[in-house]
Amino acid sequence: RRMFVYLPADYHESSERYPVLYLLHGARGNELSWITKGNLLRNIDSLMCNGLMRRSIVVLPNTNQYKDDRDFAKSRIKGAMESFFENNGMVEYSFVEDVVKKIDRTYRTIPKKSSRAIAGLSIGALQAIHISATHPDMFDYIGLFSPMVHPFTRHSEHSSFYRHLKRRQQTQFATPPKLYWVMIGRKDFFFPRMNSYCRYLERRNYSHEYLVSAGGHQWYNWSMYCNMFMQRLWK
Repeated sequence: RRMFVYLPADYHESSERYPVLYLLHGARGNELSWITKGNLLRNIDSLMCNGLMRRSIVVLPNTNQYKDDRDFAKSRIKGAMESFFENNGMVEYSFVEDVVKKIDRTYRTIPKKSSRAIAGLSIGALQAIHISATHPDMFDYIGLFSPMVHPFTRHSEHSSFYRHLKRRQQTQFATPPKLYWVMIGRKDFFFPRMNSYCRYLERRNYSHEYLVSAGGHQWYNWSMYCNMFMQRLWK
């Protein structure tokens, strides 16, 4: 499984340790989607050069569910419906062990909750909701861009990952993350369910922020949301 890892420009010239943002793609995407469609590298460089974001490591993992080794080798981009209906919890179940801990072993990170963020778009935001709730001691900053709130999970040995969210969030918000930010366009087809999700957070007094913008389920919004989110990190 491939990952793209962005390192700050001075990484190899210093001994500094850095916070880490884990940024997840959506359906019809892979580990390069944020770069090729979301202008991520230009946005990160601009924010860091202008002092709007602390120098950070950014990790872009491939979080597609694959069955065939050829798909892993090629990082095959899957169709939307294929992604929705084959999302079975396998990648999410092993995310902390296979991605986060590997990054901590390989790079000079700051390996603690206050220096980790996870964010994603659409089905990647769904994964971020559940990964952060399942590991409440791992991520202090959670960004949800046009989230797909409810999974179409096929039964598998890992499908239990998507169960008991309410119980897991009780633990997560007992010591709430520093930032839990939901963003969505008013014309997004997930907007009604997102409203319901935010009402659920409000009823339980779970600390969060909710931003509704113009537009729909589109890269223009996701790039903007990510830019705004990155400026709020590590405060």
